[in-house]
Amino acid sequence: MTRTRRITGIPQVAMLLETSTEYGRGLLRGIVRYSRLHGPWALYVAPGHLEQALPKAKSWGGTGIIARVRSPEMAKLIRGTGLPVVASFLDESHLSGRADKFGEICTNSAAIGRMAAAHLVEKNLRHFAFCGFLGCAWSVRREEAFAQYLREQGFPCQARRIKLANWMRRPHWIENWEDEQPVLVDWLKSLPKPVGLMACNDICGREVLQACAAGKLRVPDDVVVVGVDNDEMMCELSSPPLSSVALGLEKAGYEAAGLLDGLMSGSLAGGHVVPVEPVYVVTRQSSDLSAQDDPSVATALRFIKNYAGQAISVPDVVEQARVSRRTLEKRFSRALGRSIGSEITQCRLERAKRLLLETDMPSYRVATGSGFGSIKTFNRVFRGAAGVSPRRFRQNSEG
Repeated sequence: MTRTRRITGIPQVAMLLETSTEYGRGLLRGIVRYSRLHGPWALYVAPGHLEQALPKAKSWGGTGIIARVRSPEMAKLIRGTGLPVVASFLDESHLSGRADKFGEICTNSAAIGRMAAAHLVEKNLRHFAFCGFLGCAWSVRREEAFAQYLREQGFPCQARRIKLANWMRRPHWIENWEDEQPVLVDWLKSLPKPVGLMACNDICGREVLQACAAGKLRVPDDVVVVGVDNDEMMCELSSPPLSSVALGLEKAGYEAAGLLDGLMSGSLAGGHVVPVEPVYVVTRQSSDLSAQDDPSVATALRFIKNYAGQAISVPDVVEQARVSRRTLEKRFSRALGRSIGSEITQCRLERAKRLLLETDMPSYRVATGSGFGSIKTFNRVFRGAAGVSPRRFRQNSEG
């Protein structure tokens, strides 16, 4: 039977999470939302990266910790406080045996790898590659899942791992980049083209794009790139803007805070795991194949992307392409492996998902804003594609 421990006063919670990356900021947003709805909590957070430290003030009087643990030393220090803890570990290879002692945040790297692979396969590509970090267990997990998904589809995958100076302390620094970049350039040039490439995260994706530029490789014509984390600032500042797998970080942060609340009050025991799941791929220029060799297909794709939120139909697309419907359908199928109507539906679904996740619009407005003729059609098509209703999709992302 679980003993309930009463907390007097406002809980003092240390959040040892980096504010320099979207991963840490996303978790923090969810924690803050939980605190506002179920608190108040007094939150301690220090701006910066993973060099987070416990509050040194003796008067802190902490009651709980949410941390991203970078080393065994840090884990030992946190355990030494004797406080309830919900932790995320950078080294995913040492997760077993820890969850029974406290709560845990665990990123589903396998699902991330599969989602990125599916995104690239949808581009009708035949050649694939993965670029990750040497010595990072989570990068290896993403690589393995990415390659496994491709093998199941009948495609091979080549991989390269970049050596980091110290991921935990200097995540943006690649060891001897002046020496590493030419090697990466040569590897990218050696790949069969066009190639769909997954980078283990947005930091790695940015380096891949820089190497492509140095090697005069066209993105996305020669190399189609997708990263992970959807760090909007980093993705938009990349050249070209980087497509990325968005993670349900705010939902995970909210759930982690709820778990810590239960641990602090004694209403929950340790051993619970909060998953961080991939949500969808945010398509930007690095994987936008609108620029096809066939000008009529390129025109059609640009028109669909720009106007899928409106009541367009296949004849509207044909009119813009200025070729016969039969000719465009054949060229479209040859270039992308799907029909014009399927592309319109896919663009509408992507727009609907973003509206559901990023706005508070009611479902009927999401339906009209995404180009679906009615809420009934929207619900049917969305459920068929996502496996859940639009309402459930939004609820799953919010926690």
